[in-house]
Amino acid sequence: MALMIFLVSCFVIGTDVAFSCQNTDDFVGASSPGDIVIGGLFAVHREMLHPEEYPIKPVIQNCSGFEIQIFLQTLAMIHAIETINNSTLLSGVTLGYEIYDTCAEVTKAMASALRLLSKFNSSEDVVEFKCNYSDYVPRIKAVIGASYSEVSMAVSRLLALQLIPQVSPASSAEILSDKIRFPSFFRTIPSDFHQTRAMAHLICEAGWNWIGVIATDDDNGRFALESFGVQAMANNVCIAFKEMLPAYLTDSTFHTKVDHAVEKIVKETRVNVIVVFMRQFHVLKLFKKAIERNVKKIWIANDNWSTAVKISTIPNIRQLGTIVGFGFKSGDISTFQDFLRNLHEKPTDNNNFLYEYIMLLSACVHLEHHDFQTCIANQSQDDLLQNVENKQQIWRDDFLNANIEPGFIHSTILAVYAIAHAIKGQCKHRNCTDPSAFAPWELLEELEKVSFIDNDKEIKFDANGDMSTNYDVLLWKEIDGHMEITTMAEYDPEKGHFIFEDEEKKKEFLDLRKVPSTCSQHCRPGQMKKITESPHTCCYECVYCPENHYSNQTDIDYCYQCNNKTYWAPVNSTTCYRKTIHFLAWTDWFAIFLLLLSAFGVVLVLSISVIFAKNLSTPVVKASGGLTVCYIILFSHFLIFLSTIFFIDEPTEFKCKTRQALFGISFTLCVSCILIKSLKILLAFSFDPKLQNFLKCVYKPVPTVVTCTGIQVIICTFWLVFRTPFVKQNFSIPRTIILECNEGSIVAFGIMLGYIAALAFICFIFAFKGRKLPENYNEAKFITFGMLIYFIAWIVFIPVYATTFGKYLPAVEIIVVLISNYGILCCTFLPKCYIILYKQETNTKSTFLKMIYTYSSKSASSIAVSQISLDSKSSSSRATISDSFKSEGNSVNGNSHFQVPGQRLIKGKVLPKNTARTVARRRLSSI
Repeated sequence: MALMIFLVSCFVIGTDVAFSCQNTDDFVGASSPGDIVIGGLFAVHREMLHPEEYPIKPVIQNCSGFEIQIFLQTLAMIHAIETINNSTLLSGVTLGYEIYDTCAEVTKAMASALRLLSKFNSSEDVVEFKCNYSDYVPRIKAVIGASYSEVSMAVSRLLALQLIPQVSPASSAEILSDKIRFPSFFRTIPSDFHQTRAMAHLICEAGWNWIGVIATDDDNGRFALESFGVQAMANNVCIAFKEMLPAYLTDSTFHTKVDHAVEKIVKETRVNVIVVFMRQFHVLKLFKKAIERNVKKIWIANDNWSTAVKISTIPNIRQLGTIVGFGFKSGDISTFQDFLRNLHEKPTDNNNFLYEYIMLLSACVHLEHHDFQTCIANQSQDDLLQNVENKQQIWRDDFLNANIEPGFIHSTILAVYAIAHAIKGQCKHRNCTDPSAFAPWELLEELEKVSFIDNDKEIKFDANGDMSTNYDVLLWKEIDGHMEITTMAEYDPEKGHFIFEDEEKKKEFLDLRKVPSTCSQHCRPGQMKKITESPHTCCYECVYCPENHYSNQTDIDYCYQCNNKTYWAPVNSTTCYRKTIHFLAWTDWFAIFLLLLSAFGVVLVLSISVIFAKNLSTPVVKASGGLTVCYIILFSHFLIFLSTIFFIDEPTEFKCKTRQALFGISFTLCVSCILIKSLKILLAFSFDPKLQNFLKCVYKPVPTVVTCTGIQVIICTFWLVFRTPFVKQNFSIPRTIILECNEGSIVAFGIMLGYIAALAFICFIFAFKGRKLPENYNEAKFITFGMLIYFIAWIVFIPVYATTFGKYLPAVEIIVVLISNYGILCCTFLPKCYIILYKQETNTKSTFLKMIYTYSSKSASSIAVSQISLDSKSSSSRATISDSFKSEGNSVNGNSHFQVPGQRLIKGKVLPKNTARTVARRRLSSI
């Protein structure tokens, strides 16, 4: 096994002074022996001094910039260890510590880590190289630190070689949660993921979406910026600009880049919120420059500087505007404050940090608070040692207490206690007074499952090695001329929301919203964003919501469409309105007019029924087919008029199904009866033998009516069963819903109407053939005219119905139904009613016989020319005619001579008188 011996070089701070190290132990900043030693890595100084001469030698240089806040963290570690040693937590086992100054520099931190990895009890601080470190015993069992994420990343990779547990109270970079790359890293604070999410949430809640970000150009700054960018995007927050400042203050471009960052802030007038991810001294430099340029913004501070007293005491800090920060939730640190009050009694032999602090107090005691703090921060170790001999040691209790950052102090104490509880678990069955009782990697396993109570809250690490604690949302307020850091709210990372203690704190948050920080003006309700050519989604124009869309929030990306087509919205609307439902209501003037027409038709039908009933025995009624046929026709007319009622008022499933079926079947019944009448008349007055034979075969009154009507019933039944009509909402008219009946099947509807039209056409053909009847008994002529009215009405209906929409669409069908129904009713019955009421002298059998004989004599000549022989059954018809005439007082027999008016000569011969009589008998008996 090869050995690698590493001798940690100590740096010489000055000649002939106490800080000069003669051996590697002088490299330790503070130490105390114990059975189990815990290492500490803290950036007590902010930077290393880099040599200006070349060549550069591998010598760790001196540091400058004493950091009071981190010095206090070292004291918190010491206090926690001493408290544990004085308690019963580790009975019989004492903890020791070795604390090193990393000077915020990875190189210095790596040197310290190598010292910590050196083999226990090695006189020359040897770090052995092995393939397996399971049995290796280093000088420490665990490490607390480092102060910055960038340093922790480097140190953690080195400590992972031996799986030495590292617990940081301050490194919050999200990447450190990766257990694959950093298997031995833990921390007593949340990941930056929660902090950046809280920041983005705060910015979003305040109504800001156009912000700037400034960060240090190191691992911590870059990771924080990346994490915040993701969270900002998720909350619709746009980053107007990003400025990166050098991580090292000794960088020659540092001041130039600070000037450039401030200039950028000044130029971006719409950006009023700046998020800052930087170390305290970087912020100090930035703010001093911003004060010179009279910059006034809202500054969002991360945990690095949100509680920094050195920044809050900058002269004229109030001129910068409002500062809102996020700090770690603190616990009870009263015992630590008591420890600080007695700190001057502690020896400085084993604590170089304390000794240096006392020297700094002596060098800067004559200055005011801020200048005093600046003096301490700017003193290098070389300068201090050159002037310390002539200074009297002075102690100030108030200064340390004034610079406490409670969140970091509490997290440091928690880190010590977490390690102590893990050690307690390891020492249950071991003698831990022996430093080789267990290896660091065994402590790592115990640390993963450690759990203890602090301030009534369970403390434990999650699967990523993080500790879930809440954040304090801090607001810097000027009170009595001094800037005070107050708690405005609390942020719960698990629930992702802010908790305000009272209404006054909530009002403080709401007051922040009065300062706008947007790329574009807020879009009001009724408007939506329209993205411009800018690459940022936060830069947009506000346009009105189009018709039938609305928005009820500010800065909405798109307008919502009104639901279900039953609502509508005008342009620039904040809500939707229910569309007005329209249909042909009872109260509509046009519906009333149509109903009056239907009612008049019903009255007319009833009146005709009464007239025919009172004149049942008259020839006109008998010639109309008798009371039964007339009443069937009149009843069908009544049903047709009745069907118009179902076209009016709000459509229902019942109405939609009933109206067309009722109309179709009723109209078919009506036309079927009229068809039988047409056949009967044609049969009675036809002299064509072929036609006579055909009509005799076809003329079956009852079967014909039942068959014709039955076919329509079947058509309507199939229609209602398979494609039944239903209620439909018509949205074709804006802002209106037309309730109408959808016929279900246009084909079925067309078949129904086509079937009626076919019957009507057949009826029209037969009636047309019988149009030349006697003058006072020409029913076929009126049937023909009624059918023409029907055809004209329905032919006009088709294009009108197809092009009409709206609530008056049912009225179109009502009109055509009324026209066709009135036409057939009037043509069929009104001439007869006129004869019954006003031409009673013609409503006699004798008059009818004369009229028929006259018509027959005119037709007889055509029979002779055609040489048509009369039917052998004429004798029976003659008897019927004789009986009819006897009732009128005329004696008519076979021997009598009755001169038929209108006898004609054909070829110089007079036709036999009995020929006319025979024809009359046939026609009268047929009628």
